[in-house]
Amino acid sequence: MNEQINVSQVRLIGPNGEMMGIVPIQSALALSRESDLDLVEFGERENPPVCRLLNYGKWKYEQEKKEKQARKLQHQQGGLREMKFRVHIDGHDYETKKGHVERFLQGGDKVKITIMFRGREQSKPELGTRLLKKLEEDLAEVGFLEQAPKQEGRDMRAVFAPMKK
Repeated sequence: MNEQINVSQVRLIGPNGEMMGIVPIQSALALSRESDLDLVEFGERENPPVCRLLNYGKWKYEQEKKEKQARKLQHQQGGLREMKFRVHIDGHDYETKKGHVERFLQGGDKVKITIMFRGREQSKPELGTRLLKKLEEDLAEVGFLEQAPKQEGRDMRAVFAPMKK
């Protein structure tokens, strides 16, 4: 059940973030009218509730700006793409996938290359190494091999990074 608490006092924070102490709600409302600021409740679960004097429109705008900046930075940091190859890949398929990797590198993203082995192919890792060498030569002008090929179970993985501009 929701209990209704009769709020007669609030813990007030001033416009500059300074603690003004516990004051009656009427005094807090009068202060907000005098200073032409809004009285905003932040900690409703606290006893007494925490309120702050601020310009709500400006505060909301700054919060949205911070969130937008955080999303922008998050997108920039998530620059690792993945492309999967098979050991026995057809020439046209290779060119298509190489084109995708090239586009990712030109866009500034790192690319994790996974070469998948099936059955008896696992006993010939040199086929995967040969494919990576060919890919490294073909992508020499847009990227370089950042992490050397490493066999992990059925797959071989390597990471390509874009050339610095």
